[in-house]
Amino acid sequence: MKDQQGSNRISSGVIAAVSAVVVAVGGGVAWFTTQSNNTPTPSNPSGRIEPAQPSTRQPGNEQTPNVYWLRSNNKNVALVPQPVKVASVLPNQALEAAFQSLLAGPTEGTDSTTIPKGTKLLGLKAENNEVHVNLSEDFTSGGGSTSMMGRVGQVVYTATTLNPKAKVYIDVNGKPLDVLGGEGVEIQQPLTREQFQKDYPL
Repeated sequence: MKDQQGSNRISSGVIAAVSAVVVAVGGGVAWFTTQSNNTPTPSNPSGRIEPAQPSTRQPGNEQTPNVYWLRSNNKNVALVPQPVKVASVLPNQALEAAFQSLLAGPTEGTDSTTIPKGTKLLGLKAENNEVHVNLSEDFTSGGGSTSMMGRVGQVVYTATTLNPKAKVYIDVNGKPLDVLGGEGVEIQQPLTREQFQKDYPL
């Protein structure tokens, strides 16, 4: 009888111990579950930021400025545009790329340029409806009045490709271009597309 009571006490003790373990484990699981449910909360903001990252890169910032070449049309010469795709990030990057293409000259087709080879872009700034273009001295070398007017037209139209109403100031080695070429073609600055068509017909 005593042995049976002793075994009953042991069984009760074992049951109590097992129950305590179950309660502890259950509590731990419950705590872990609540913690794991809470952990996504700080990661959510980063999840929300990720879709916004492409907009900070602004892939839609690609611009397509035009470079202007000369094309003979019977007795006249016309300024014709050629689009240049530029992934621009900085304010003047698209225009600078357009001018680099312009100064490099046409690569194919029947279009031509009267801008002398070796002409370099020394500076470019576009703001407040004004475009300031600074070219190397090579820009003024060679050619008659038609050649001079052609190259001025190319610069004016390329400079205003993103803002056709802008006023263009052309400098050579940092000094305003007043007279161009041996024939002494006077340049009235600032230049606009409208003024160029009126005063300097090709």
